[in-house]
Amino acid sequence: MRRDLDHIRKSGLEYLKALYGDKAVEHAIDVTMRFKVEVPGWQVWEGFGGGGRFEGGGTGGAARSTGEIASDIGLIHRLTKSTPTVGLHILWFLSNDGMNGDYEIAKKVKMELEANGLSIGSISPTYFLAGSGDGSFSAQNAAVRKRYIAQTVLGAQIAAELGNGLLTLWWPDGTNYPGQRELQDKIGLMRDCTVEFWNRIPDEQKKRLDKVLFEYKVFEPGTYSTTVPDWGTARELSMLAGDKGGVLIDMGHHHHSTNIEQIVGTLIQFDIRGGFHFNTRYAADDDHSVQADYDMSKLFHELLSGDVVFNENPAKNWAYALDQMVRAEKRIPSVLKSVDALKRSIAKAALCDQEQLESYQKTCDLIKSNTEFERAILHTDTTPVVMEANVRQGLHPVPLTAYYESGYQETIERIRT
Repeated sequence: MRRDLDHIRKSGLEYLKALYGDKAVEHAIDVTMRFKVEVPGWQVWEGFGGGGRFEGGGTGGAARSTGEIASDIGLIHRLTKSTPTVGLHILWFLSNDGMNGDYEIAKKVKMELEANGLSIGSISPTYFLAGSGDGSFSAQNAAVRKRYIAQTVLGAQIAAELGNGLLTLWWPDGTNYPGQRELQDKIGLMRDCTVEFWNRIPDEQKKRLDKVLFEYKVFEPGTYSTTVPDWGTARELSMLAGDKGGVLIDMGHHHHSTNIEQIVGTLIQFDIRGGFHFNTRYAADDDHSVQADYDMSKLFHELLSGDVVFNENPAKNWAYALDQMVRAEKRIPSVLKSVDALKRSIAKAALCDQEQLESYQKTCDLIKSNTEFERAILHTDTTPVVMEANVRQGLHPVPLTAYYESGYQETIERIRT
């Protein structure tokens, strides 16, 4: 089997070099090796449970503790060398009672991750637990708002002192019927709470924060209104966090017709800090693992051409994380599949002949421009590039195959009952 993979890799590379040239293929291999993506802890956690269309046998072997989360994602990183950071929800992983965050627990989790070759990535306050049916930052109950503001302040402290300086904010606030709440009241409370939490963060912690990213959702769970429904609203709120504020794009939370790469390009051009949650939007939600499809490759074209992936100035780079439901499938294989899909997609974008493309664009030749763009972005199979990138890092050409061969899945399913 390994000999067959080596033949596919080598012959495929020769074919791609004939199409694009040695320099372009080497560039794509280098980009693929360098790309890193965060794996949120809930992707392998049993608490991220099922029901409805997510019900089934896919949850076998899910991690039951932060220590097991560290072990699972540590293995993913050893197989891919692409997932060095772990995102954490405060009330899922850094709390004793599910109501209040705990800094000491965060210190313990940091040690667990480091023992597995990992570090803390994004910190997300948990706004959508029991008691927030009327909203979190936009709740009418002042005590509820106070609780969530305090948790967000703690999240900033953990991100600044124990993590990589990334605080990500995503709310469930909205309504199901017209008249249920005054819409201006809800966004006004959201604004006021954002100002309050930011003012309460000590200046020294603010300096150590890298980004505070505000996510938007076109819907979920509110079916009539969502309080932060689009990137413009997210941007307005993010500006309340000064030069640290930015916009978090989730692939899933858009109408099917939305041109997401247009949003990406706009944010880059206006020098707005950004981040991306990768998944696939079959259901206009973040339910599915990543697909190496045309949409994903177009996004990477914007990100690479906008120089927000490998910029020499770290502040310019966007934050990248998986965020998929993985409740119907086995957790670790789903994540490995997504990492592979992201690498295939960024490799396609890296192979695009930007110089030739721009020459056609200057002539306003629609067909030549589109054909040149799609030559790499849509039609090229970058499997050999990804395999070569893995081999050069001392990895199995196909990490998912290596995982299946390791017996780890069978072991955790036997032990974690």
